[in-house]
Amino acid sequence: MPGKGAGRRRTDARPPRPAGPLSPAARARRSLLRGLPVLPSVVLLLLFLAGPIAYCVYYAFTDMRLTGASGARFVGFDNFTKAFGDPDFFNAVWLTLVFTVVSSIIGQNTLGLGLAALLQKASRGVRSVASTLVLAAWVIPEVVAAYLLYVFFRKEGELNSILSFLHLPQQNWLYTLPILAVSVANVWRGTAFSMLVYSAALKEIPQEITEAAEVDGAGRWHRLWHITLPMIRRSIGTNLMLNTLQTLSVFGLIFVMTRGGPGNKSQTLPLYMYEQAFQNSLIGYGTAVALMLLVVGALFSVLYLRLLRTEV
Repeated sequence: MPGKGAGRRRTDARPPRPAGPLSPAARARRSLLRGLPVLPSVVLLLLFLAGPIAYCVYYAFTDMRLTGASGARFVGFDNFTKAFGDPDFFNAVWLTLVFTVVSSIIGQNTLGLGLAALLQKASRGVRSVASTLVLAAWVIPEVVAAYLLYVFFRKEGELNSILSFLHLPQQNWLYTLPILAVSVANVWRGTAFSMLVYSAALKEIPQEITEAAEVDGAGRWHRLWHITLPMIRRSIGTNLMLNTLQTLSVFGLIFVMTRGGPGNKSQTLPLYMYEQAFQNSLIGYGTAVALMLLVVGALFSVLYLRLLRTEV
């Protein structure tokens, strides 16, 4: 038989006191403990990212060369002054912007969104075949893709064979329109990434919203402009930022197809930097160009991050 006070509740239990404000030392200790899991990542970033950037910043202000006297002498802003006085540098900046806008911001972005929208309505079989064909261009190595496009655009290549079959005028595309040829090559190779990003974004749009707009009489373009694009704005900003940064640094594709030529008609900043640093042995000057390319990428990143912070 249970004891007399077995079922009696304890009335002397006191509720726990609310915790008071932490002392500065306790807050610092708590912040330190919370930051320990990310400490290895921070160390790796400082070692492999911040370290090389600091190294480049230092050598951008020196006259370091691959040949001649060893060592590097501090020359201040001479490398940057030389760049802004060189017409070839401004030509490389202009071609870099053209290559980035045509192949990335317009080409890959627009084509990727269009393919994602079309595949969303296609059957499973068509979607599998089309996705495989688009992804194949993305997964093959850059050098292989560049050689395939070189064979396609050269004077005796497949493009001129198709034009000849259609009785259309032919030309040496890598000589007459080299920046357009490498831009098309970059679109062909990089569209798959945009397609994957937009495919995932379009699947997140509630079907009820588009169906309601369709019932209200909204046309296809009206739904695209007023519903689809605003709802995937963050995906658009993320895709533009990643594609732009990748396109700014494209080197192997252009080098294999045209080597920046003929002359300097397809010489973007990465190829101009390579020529100055390793062909002309001007490591300091080439590093200064690389630093300016880094600044251009940072400006694009700031622009897209502002877009990402905009609420839909």
